[in-house]
Amino acid sequence: MSSPNIIEAENRFKVSKSLFEKSLESQTLAVVLAGGRGSRLGGLTDKRAKPAVPFGGKYRLIDFALSNCLNSGIGRVNILTQYMSHSLNQHVQQGWGMTCPDGAPMMQLLPAQQRTKEHNWYSGTADAIYQNLDIIRSYKPKLVLVLAGDHIYKMDYRPLLEEHVNNNADMTICAVQASCEEAKQFGVLGVDEQGAVLRFEEKPEVPESIPGSDDKSLVSMGVYVFNSEFLYEQLVESHEGAGSGDDFGKDVIPALIGKRTIMSYNFLDEKTEESAYWRDVGTLDGFWQANLELIGVVPPLNLYDSNWPIRTFATQSPPAKFVFDSEDRCGAAVNSLICDGCIVSGARIRNSVVCNNVLTQERTEIDECVLLPDSEIGENCWLKRVVVDRYTKIPAGTVIGQNREFDAHRFHVSENGITLVTQKMLDNLQREDQQAA
Repeated sequence: MSSPNIIEAENRFKVSKSLFEKSLESQTLAVVLAGGRGSRLGGLTDKRAKPAVPFGGKYRLIDFALSNCLNSGIGRVNILTQYMSHSLNQHVQQGWGMTCPDGAPMMQLLPAQQRTKEHNWYSGTADAIYQNLDIIRSYKPKLVLVLAGDHIYKMDYRPLLEEHVNNNADMTICAVQASCEEAKQFGVLGVDEQGAVLRFEEKPEVPESIPGSDDKSLVSMGVYVFNSEFLYEQLVESHEGAGSGDDFGKDVIPALIGKRTIMSYNFLDEKTEESAYWRDVGTLDGFWQANLELIGVVPPLNLYDSNWPIRTFATQSPPAKFVFDSEDRCGAAVNSLICDGCIVSGARIRNSVVCNNVLTQERTEIDECVLLPDSEIGENCWLKRVVVDRYTKIPAGTVIGQNREFDAHRFHVSENGITLVTQKMLDNLQREDQQAA
């Protein structure tokens, strides 16, 4: 009579064999977690979910995960939404309303619906999937690929799926190397020489370093692959049995270590064999830095790669326009990304990312800034290291980025000196000035 361990190994082998009978991507359902608030971004997420935040001129954060799915040949994608989801839902419907060959929608929005008796809204990453298990099961996938909807990276998921199956793994966690200081914000993995996950700690005070590299840690990207039946089993057990199973990083993964086959997948750049480009833009500093990285002569993230296009909803806007060419009011931009619909009316823009439909007025200087769509910068302004939120109108004569202490009284200034300006902040200043008068 076979032992339980032998039976378990035989069952995993049968699953692995059946997966290779069809392409792995055709048997995979991607689930994109897009319901997060992103409170560390401050005013940028007051009225929108973090995955809906504009990025890189013409994109939204969620476009990168969805483009990766499409470019990897994964034709079934569920997008789980919750917090301030209107603009995110609208963006997905307008820009990603494509269908599979059988006519079914490729991108399916799954808003929080209080689908279980004991739950209200999603209380964590694992809970969000648990509340939609009946819908996920209806696709009958062999593999479930779980993705964060707010990270910036380009990744072909097919090698990941293949390695997961070859390893006979129950779950695979994608990982990159980060400094030990940065690792405090993420889940940190401890692995053996074969890549098996031996330890996992969420946001540790003292992250475990990589053997032979005291200043580096291996951190989770928030990208997981599960054998579908294994995922269902674990979520049901963690929610309906003893204990809490709300979050993958805090609850589910630590409980599995040492009990099931959990493998790591090292996300490497094929050319350098070092960790590939991946950014979690969860802070204002990280958001600003990732945007500014795009303007380099050879940026770490290539948006001009026709072999791996990043898709989005394209607004119907005219070309960018630069007007006036006198010495004191010259419409010009250097080392910058300027998107459709922008009018640079006698302003000088350097080292900046300017999104769609932004107006910059004459005799204004803009340097190292990120201007989100439909914003307006008045005449005679001076802005340095500033993020301007959408629909924000900066009054004429405004100076930001020259006096950090003064800016902190008016706006939100990050730890590294990046200033965020929203229309709400400006309205509050105007009311204060009126009351003072």
